[in-house]
Amino acid sequence: MFEGAIQNLIDELGRLPGVGPKSAQRMALYLLAAEPDDVARLVDSIQAVRERVHYCSICGNITEADTCSICRDVTRDPTVICVVEDAKDIQSVENARVFRGRYHVLGGAIDPIHGIGPDQLRIRQLLTRLQDGQVTEIIIATNPNIEGEATASYLARTLSTIGIATSRLAMGLPVGGDLEYADSVTLGRAMEGRRSMT
Repeated sequence: MFEGAIQNLIDELGRLPGVGPKSAQRMALYLLAAEPDDVARLVDSIQAVRERVHYCSICGNITEADTCSICRDVTRDPTVICVVEDAKDIQSVENARVFRGRYHVLGGAIDPIHGIGPDQLRIRQLLTRLQDGQVTEIIIATNPNIEGEATASYLARTLSTIGIATSRLAMGLPVGGDLEYADSVTLGRAMEGRRSMT
């Protein structure tokens, strides 16, 4: 339907995660009609992110400094590390406001079909962080899918050889959910992860 520069913009916006063809078209048409100053601010913001934002040299979180604010925070517990797949997962854990330790971002999950093995993840960097003996527990918070489970199992086996307590986030039924809509795997995990109420 469209051609030239507008179609190129639609195509590029459509490559963003979670943006389908219709959304990409709406965004492109919005940008076409937007005030030039608004578009310039968007372009400047994108350029600034590309130039200034990188990954924390310690944990792999997103930051503009050499180390992220969590790694620099002396009030955080340095003896517990929560291992996540991506930097965006840190925000999810932080939103729960219950974890006060540090993080380690793997940069993905083991996925042999797509050629991602342990060597492509930041596992060596995690093991290096553990060498000073300060860390006493690793919480594995990978996603509850096949790749996340494979990664969690690999990490648990690797960490068991160095004697650091390793735990996995509990999985089960969501608050507000109905049993009739839960799949058998979720119900099974909820049953295994049950806790005493007395």
